[in-house]
Amino acid sequence: MDPHLLRTLVAVVRHASFSAAARELGYTQSAVSQHIAALEHDLGTPLLTRRPVAPTRAGARLVEHAGPILTRLAAARADVVRLAAAPPGRLRIGTAPLALHLAFQNIATVRVSTRHQVVSDLLAGAIDIGFVDGVTAPNDPLRLPDLGPLPAAPVAVAEGPLLVALPPGHPLAGRAALRLADLADARWIDAPDAAVPLADLRAVTGLPGFRPALRLEGTSVPVLAALVAAGHGLALLPASAGVPGVVLGGPRLVHRIEMLTSPGRSPAEDRPG
Repeated sequence: MDPHLLRTLVAVVRHASFSAAARELGYTQSAVSQHIAALEHDLGTPLLTRRPVAPTRAGARLVEHAGPILTRLAAARADVVRLAAAPPGRLRIGTAPLALHLAFQNIATVRVSTRHQVVSDLLAGAIDIGFVDGVTAPNDPLRLPDLGPLPAAPVAVAEGPLLVALPPGHPLAGRAALRLADLADARWIDAPDAAVPLADLRAVTGLPGFRPALRLEGTSVPVLAALVAAGHGLALLPASAGVPGVVLGGPRLVHRIEMLTSPGRSPAEDRPG
């Protein structure tokens, strides 16, 4: 399969529009239609419905495969370019929002994005160093998005306790510690890029609860804190985020920040001092 055709399919599905995908990719709408037709002919099955524009079952499955494929191709290109080019004079760093408390004063260009995008940008050569965060058992590595082979082994740069963010006056606010299992039926804010994802809470407890009362799209921790304070739901955050709450007492988990580096850089040399 031609990766250009895969890229076109992904754009059409993302926009649910042939014309919008054409504008994004710099093609004519006719060229986009030809790309999709060629891909469907190659695979022998329809990939999109036209009215409305939506992926078929086969098309949706192909889009799932296309993301890692396109990321790996971008990573391969970036690897070759890095080998041929001189090292950049200024660092390009990607960081998940909860890892941003590290100090980067006048030393780098910092790009804040989702954990998934940080790994993707590093593999594609858009950044030189990536900081990602997540929840794990003490001394265990983070589970990172499986987008391709990482250029270097992750290096842990920070680890700390977690707390359950609560609104003022909440009945549990006076507790010394809280257990996740006791909060499975509580109202939660689904903010996967600004707090610990609810899917992670279900995974570590083995419980089907943690239902979202509200979903927050974005990486803003202050906005999340305001929603918690207004009583829209709970959130699990690192204590270092500075949001009021009660320390997590069980299960035994920590918030971990790990540094990922691009080829040619030594994690020991790049590690913040």
